[in-house]
This record gives sequence, C-alpha cells and structure tokens, in this order.
Amino acid sequence: MDNNWSEQNKKMQTLIAKNATFADGIRVLLALRTEIFEQITSIINTFPPVAFYQMPFGVGKGTQHTTLAWSLWHLFRIEDIVVHSLILNDEQVLIVGGWLSKTKSPCITTGNELDGDAMIDFSKSLDIKAVYEYCSAVMESTHEMLAGLNFADLKKSFTAEDKERLRATGCVSPDESSAWLIDYWCGKNIKGLIQMPLSRHWIMHVEAMRRIKNKLCQQAKKGVDQIAYCGLSCGHCFLTAWCGSCRTIYNTCSFATCSPDGICPNTACCKEKCLDGCYECSELYDCKKGFYSLGKDTNAIRAMALFIQKYDKKELLRVMNTMHSKKKFEKIQEVLGEDVDQGLKILEKWRK
Repeated sequence: MDNNWSEQNKKMQTLIAKNATFADGIRVLLALRTEIFEQITSIINTFPPVAFYQMPFGVGKGTQHTTLAWSLWHLFRIEDIVVHSLILNDEQVLIVGGWLSKTKSPCITTGNELDGDAMIDFSKSLDIKAVYEYCSAVMESTHEMLAGLNFADLKKSFTAEDKERLRATGCVSPDESSAWLIDYWCGKNIKGLIQMPLSRHWIMHVEAMRRIKNKLCQQAKKGVDQIAYCGLSCGHCFLTAWCGSCRTIYNTCSFATCSPDGICPNTACCKEKCLDGCYECSELYDCKKGFYSLGKDTNAIRAMALFIQKYDKKELLRVMNTMHSKKKFEKIQEVLGEDVDQGLKILEKWRK
C-alpha cells in the first residue's frame, strides 16, 4: 500500500473516531480521495484507448489481474451503490445522470462476476471518457455526502430490509463472486463503510491500476530503442518504471503529457523532419523546442543529444551504464549540471 496514502488513511480513522476531531478527519478523507483521484485523471489523460482493455497480468487472484477500464467501473459502481442505494436510500448517480447509455456499459453491476475474456470484452465496450466523467460525478456526490455527515451518523447500521432493497436494484450479480457484497456492506455501520469502500477500496484499486499501467509500459518497451527523440536515455530515467517512452503509444514523459495531442514537440519535430532524433539535427545546439525550451533545467539532456551526435547512441548507453554503476543519482542534471558545454565535457570524461 502506498505509504503516504496509508498514513493519511490511518490519520483519518483516528480523527473520525472522536467527536472533537471528526470534522478534521473528514477533511483528511476528502483530501486523500482528491489526491488519489488525480492518479486516475493522469491515467485517463496519458494512456491510449487500447490500454484500458489490456490484462497484462493475466487471469488470477488480486486486483492487478484486471483491466484499467474494469477497475474504474468496479470502483465507482460500488461507491455509487453504497452511498446512494444503501446510505442515502435515493437514486444512484448512474440512473440520475443517464450514465449507463453514456458509458455504453452492457451491465449495471459491480463487475465482480467478470473475468478473463468476459472482462476484456466488457472493457472494450466502454466509452472510457464517459466512464471517467461518471467516476467524477460519483466522487463529487460522495464528497457532498461525507461533508454533510455528523459524528453521530457513524453509528448508523443497516437491516434485513436494506439488504432486500439492494438486491432489488439488480446492481449486484447473484453470482457467488458478487452476492456476498450485500451482506458485507450491510454488516457495517457508516464508519465501517467510510473505511471500506470509501477509502481503503480506492487505495487498493488505484494502486493496482498503477501496477497495470507500469506493466503495460514495460511490455511496450521491449525491443524498442531506449534513446528518446530528445536524446534522453529512457532506460536510465528515474521515471522509466511508469513511462513507455516516446517511441511507443505509452508515452507518459512530461512534455508529452502536457501537450494537447500527447506528442512532445521534440518528437513531433523529428517525425516531421524524418529524423531518428534531435541528435541528427544541425539546429540542435540552439534549439528551443520541447525539453530544450527549459534552458538550464534540461540542458543536461541537450548535452546527451550532443554526445550522441559526436559518438553515437551505443556509446551514450555505455557511458550511462558506467556512471550509474559508480555514482548514485536520479536525474542526469545532478551529474552533468546546468551548462550544455560543461555537461558534454563531463560525459566525455566518463567515456575514458
């Protein structure tokens, strides 16, 4: 479990346990959920449609043996059902907002009954952007509910009639993989539901989504040139675990993620000029595009491209391997500094 999220979750539980600190606990919970949701937003904004119906870990037990699309649907269907059908006893966001048709979902259940090919087919059927909008709407409605809670509300429990109400919605499959959910939810009070599913469930599934996307990135990079268009050695980048590199469709490099079309200016320019990389360009030294526009903050990358221009990519990889074997650092600028010429000289010293 993410240590930071885990600590915030523990803090929230401690705070809501007392009337005097209950309001502070809810604020911690809302901040935690907002922070976790930012991870979801990042995945939505940076990963291609095909990523959402892949199952890189295959069929098996554990939250990572799923797809990104299923994870989103499952996480927020459960929340919608628990908050609205159980706690508030009103219409679910799915129904009120017409999200079933908008998301193109073939079912209204939590998806627990799906696995293997059935899960992949289900994931392919979804309109991911609409699913994300549905998730946002559910989160917003849950935050409104949480903000309106009083300390005394935490003790509210549920009855056999509540169980029947949930079954009547048809939102939980009668399959044995799902049917237990109703007994589980109704066996808790609101305090228990805040912990699961309104906080810990989020952490579990979003962490699984991070594992899935990282796995997809690693698979995509197999056999692919690990020198980025800008000259950065992707295999030596401190973000390599979760980026597929600019030479794959799983490019989550910083300039790609902040570009409207998801393509880094350096990449776009190289493709337009039919170049293997910026290191083949005569304008490299004075270029102000993409990474090179940041000046001293990324001059180390320009120095790497200039090194390739003089010695080739294989030599850069050899030097980078040597540097990493003898010196501990995360960002290449920690070694090469902020000056282009000085950075190139340092790389050449390591070459000897």
